[in-house]
Amino acid sequence: MNSTSSPQAETNTSYFEHDADIGIIGRGVTIEQSFEAAARAMFAIITNLEAVEPSTVVTIEFEESDTELALVTWLNLILGKAREFGMVFNYFHLEHSNDHWQGELRGEPWRNELERGTEVKGATLTMLSVKQTGGFWEARCVIDV
Repeated sequence: MNSTSSPQAETNTSYFEHDADIGIIGRGVTIEQSFEAAARAMFAIITNLEAVEPSTVVTIEFEESDTELALVTWLNLILGKAREFGMVFNYFHLEHSNDHWQGELRGEPWRNELERGTEVKGATLTMLSVKQTGGFWEARCVIDV
């Protein structure tokens, strides 16, 4: 796991139009980096990531053979941990070997000074796609808000 504690740049994240919900896109050189970028995109909807102190570490592990389902699982597990611990995250690191995925999240408990953006209910299977394009990985799905 990466031991740096600074927030990651949001340059590999973007959004796409979807009726009532929000489509997110994460891009990276590796599939893991694209998933990390998708998580940043999702949490950037929730709050200003630069204001979050990455002081607390939370880990996640799961098994999934399908890469598209792994994206939705990853995002929903992160949301679950955020709700369970009353936290917001701004650092995401993911590794995988075969069907085993292991992630590290960093953030802090919600505090009054943090801006509350749009509540994210969960990642969905709508417009779900994980693919390699031109040497980069792109992970996208619709987020239910």
